[in-house]
Amino acid sequence: MAKPDPNNQLCVGAITGSFGVRGEVRLKSFCAEPTALAEYGPLYTEDGSRSFNVTLTRPVAGGLGARLTGIATKEEADALRGTSLFVSRDKLPSLPDDEFYHADLIGLEARDTGGVLLGTVTAVHNHGAGDLLEIGGGGKPSVLLSFTMATVPTVDLAAGRVVINLPEELD
Repeated sequence: MAKPDPNNQLCVGAITGSFGVRGEVRLKSFCAEPTALAEYGPLYTEDGSRSFNVTLTRPVAGGLGARLTGIATKEEADALRGTSLFVSRDKLPSLPDDEFYHADLIGLEARDTGGVLLGTVTAVHNHGAGDLLEIGGGGKPSVLLSFTMATVPTVDLAAGRVVINLPEELD
């Protein structure tokens, strides 16, 4: 199987450590449905040098237990801690018009409703209460804004921008 195009891949999870003594790993899934991680076929390291077929074994604290092809010992699993796992974009499902992959939002210009450039989307965070866009650049400190229709009424991927309806306290 061909390696994914580094310009057309998305991170779908990460190995956070080993689980048990027989080479299982603990995975953190970045998928809306966490178990979907195992449905996309082989997952690759960021540089595409290694690939793994994933078999989920059980839910574990902080993620999912899994077996990866080619990983048979705790030491091999431990060595993969911190490895991000990627898949080609074409393996992922199409999204409805009002949903976006985080990777598509990062780098978009952020403008207020009057067209003034606020910066760019530098990151998308989710700490459990919904997505937050981090807007930075232009010599100003970064701000975190709730990624809701009220705050971000327009996402225009083709034009490379988001429109931000700034809360009054940030105006």
